[in-house]
Amino acid sequence: MFQFEIIKQHSYSKARLGKITTSRGVIETPAFMPVGTQGSVKAMSPEDVEECGAQIILGNTYHLFLRPGHKIVEELGGLHKFMNWKKPILTDSGGFQVFSLAKLAKVTEEGVQFQSHIDGSKHLLTPEIAMEIQQSLGSDIMMALDELLPLPTEKSRLKSSLELSTRWARRCREAHTDTEQTLFGIVQGGMDKDLRRESANQIVDIGFKGHAIGGLSVGEEKEELLEIADFTADLLPKKSPRYLMGVGTPEDLLNCSERGVDMFDCVMPTRNARNGSLFTRSGKLNIKNAQYLKDDLPIDPGCACYTCKNYSRAYIRHLFMANEILAMRLNSIHNIAFYQDWMRSIREAIQQDKPIKPLE
Repeated sequence: MFQFEIIKQHSYSKARLGKITTSRGVIETPAFMPVGTQGSVKAMSPEDVEECGAQIILGNTYHLFLRPGHKIVEELGGLHKFMNWKKPILTDSGGFQVFSLAKLAKVTEEGVQFQSHIDGSKHLLTPEIAMEIQQSLGSDIMMALDELLPLPTEKSRLKSSLELSTRWARRCREAHTDTEQTLFGIVQGGMDKDLRRESANQIVDIGFKGHAIGGLSVGEEKEELLEIADFTADLLPKKSPRYLMGVGTPEDLLNCSERGVDMFDCVMPTRNARNGSLFTRSGKLNIKNAQYLKDDLPIDPGCACYTCKNYSRAYIRHLFMANEILAMRLNSIHNIAFYQDWMRSIREAIQQDKPIKPLE
């Protein structure tokens, strides 16, 4: 079961208020998906993540394929049961990690041959295997396998890569057999608008129920990211959800929502939390700073998350400086709750047809 409904179009921008309905629940869009790389949003329990307001999380195909193995997860009832998460899950194809983590990755027409970053063991990831893994995991939304290239890359290489990704996308579509799972295609093309248009036309023509914008947030300037996200979103069907992969900062989420993007994911909130960097409406707060030694205020006085309702900056700073594991959990809860509250405020502005206010 998969349906996408546009509830309201924002009159101040291209943003749209939407609703994705799956068999495991509804996702209000624009939405941010916390990243649960190895079947866990780092430092948080699934109950923590749900309490923060997340309606969907992202699982990582590459990592779960290597450890504990997708067949083991399947035998244990699928990823939802395995990690005790009852709401929707989106799994990526594993392609990004193969190109960024794996040793000696070699791309062929068949797929990608690579060595595990864990033990050096050799593996092959093909479009068919990417579908097999994700179907074993039982995710609600699956991603087609594509090739990710670094920046800068010459146009001829980008063109041959997007054409390969299109062929792989067709193979993913043919190998996708579980009707309870929805498959998204991914548009590539780097920073070249002609190639983005070519890729979008090819991917849309295959007939996916949702589409992702890939190949961004890989080192380009912010203006380039926004320009290409805006351009590519306009090329995608209005009646299907648009997912910008790996983005990003709260400002990115606002700016790209205003450009018609519906779904986002990024490790930023939890990674920053583990480094003591906390998001607030007044900007980032570095809990390591000595000014918080005796500060009895919550991280963000306007936040109603578990951390802010119960703990002071002074206590959290103490935990962090003492290298206590609880600091990671409390910081992560706050940052994930902040991101969910931020997306909620964006949705409310669209619903009320008001300008979306940026952070202070």
